[in-house]
Amino acid sequence: MTVDTKAIEKVITIAARPETVFRLLTDPNEYVRWKGKIAQFEPRPGGKFHVDFQNEKDIVDGRFVEVIPSRRVVFTWGWKDSPVVPPGSSTVEIDLEPDGQGTRLRLVHRGLPDGALASHTEGWDYFLPRLINVAEGRDVGTDTGHHTAAKTQE
Repeated sequence: MTVDTKAIEKVITIAARPETVFRLLTDPNEYVRWKGKIAQFEPRPGGKFHVDFQNEKDIVDGRFVEVIPSRRVVFTWGWKDSPVVPPGSSTVEIDLEPDGQGTRLRLVHRGLPDGALASHTEGWDYFLPRLINVAEGRDVGTDTGHHTAAKTQE
């Protein structure tokens, strides 16, 4: 059976250097400042990508595919125990480009089935502003559990 998949694309500008944004995407201690509760990363091709969210039941597993310091991060993405988006079934590509004193970030999340597009779009719409705020030195507080609500729509 062939599953029709789509992609989500987001472009944002962050008033922080690409090195800062890259660290927030690949260092597990920095990552949980804007997303998730626990992150376990091996940021190299084939390395582990694992995130536990605040509610302790939503867990993402994948593998890093490509890591170019301060320029590009690609990893597979999927939810533990999900028949809709299982671990490693979709791919997130993030490109970073210097933009004046800041960074232009382009995110493309590929391989999502139609039924998962809305919840994942909502999830990125929630988390990318948190990434901007942390990168620019603002406190974002604790994740409110938004992601749990988005995932239940799958």
